[in-house]
Amino acid sequence: MNNDDHDYQSRRTTRRKPATEIMRNNEQKVANHFVYWIIGVLAALFVIVMFMGVRYVKLAFKPVNAHNNRIVAVDIPVGASNKQIGQILEKDKVIRSSTVFNYYTRVHNYTDFQAGTYNFKQSMSMDDILNKLQNGATAQSQAIAKILVREGVTIDQIGDVIQKTHSKTGFTKEQFLKLMKNQKFLNKLAKKYPELLSSSMASKDVRYHLEGYLYPLTYSVYEGESLEQVVTQMVKAENDVLKPYYSQIKKDNLTVQQFLTLASLVEREGVTDKDRRMIAGVFLNRLAVGMPLQSDISLMYALNKHKTKLTYKDIEVNSPYNLYKHKGFGPGPFNSPSLNSMQAVLHPLDRDKDYLYFVANMKTGKVTYSRTYGQHLEKSDKLGLD
Repeated sequence: MNNDDHDYQSRRTTRRKPATEIMRNNEQKVANHFVYWIIGVLAALFVIVMFMGVRYVKLAFKPVNAHNNRIVAVDIPVGASNKQIGQILEKDKVIRSSTVFNYYTRVHNYTDFQAGTYNFKQSMSMDDILNKLQNGATAQSQAIAKILVREGVTIDQIGDVIQKTHSKTGFTKEQFLKLMKNQKFLNKLAKKYPELLSSSMASKDVRYHLEGYLYPLTYSVYEGESLEQVVTQMVKAENDVLKPYYSQIKKDNLTVQQFLTLASLVEREGVTDKDRRMIAGVFLNRLAVGMPLQSDISLMYALNKHKTKLTYKDIEVNSPYNLYKHKGFGPGPFNSPSLNSMQAVLHPLDRDKDYLYFVANMKTGKVTYSRTYGQHLEKSDKLGLD
């Protein structure tokens, strides 16, 4: 090989790479750089998420409000799972996060929480709450008083019961009745229990928007509890009882306010479950034909007094609650009805028999029913009524 051939071969072996290969290499470098950038961003995000997550968990274990020592009564139902308990506690603003509560109890294998009514405070830490749930509701402090809401009582009568606890609770009837008119408090309850209270809040000429909504039950009052908290328990109990029936009430083309109005009348008019269902049927039949309900219970509420015998003058009292003068349901309920009376309205008897009247034998308690006013008068005469 001569020198010229050698130079030519050297030039061939040392020539530059093709442009396409250079472009591929540059693209690979850019791609690698982009991948490294993505990995870096993801790693940074991971670190941030981890940091925020740890911070969130630590925060979740702290008290909701370290300076709030007011009692929060929380009902833990029988059979509630840890997840459900966490949701209840978060809803009642006792813990910050039900998710953290559920995760923590699973990791640490908490399986022995007990049902019952607990008295928590927002100043309690997660560990304090867990300890109470393990010890059970029996470990709670003793109630300083009990308030019994009887079936068929009015808000005014509940105020009398509350007044009797004054020496122990500091609550008075005046404070209670004032609270019943406190629009800010009522709005807060309506926001918390919209399905229960929306129709009441929309009703006009109502004496008390919570009439009929304080469920008949015995309520324990604990040291540090406010009157607002006690009343909220009563409303919560009503909501818990009615929750399974909301859809049926709506299906029957009734508002909750109308439904409880009928139940409150049935509560005071009937004694046995059968009579309550029969009387509910009579009231529904009257409404169907546009006839006034004509209940003495409504008249006594309009008069704001209990009377053993009503007069024709009483029937003329000018009040929207007077269902002798006014057709329909009136402004709202007349007392706190029992679950039996509520169920009577949902399951009336003998509506197809078209009864529009009923009269009770005051000696035996037996109730008889009539289709016409003439039949009703005959039966009333036999009982010595006029």
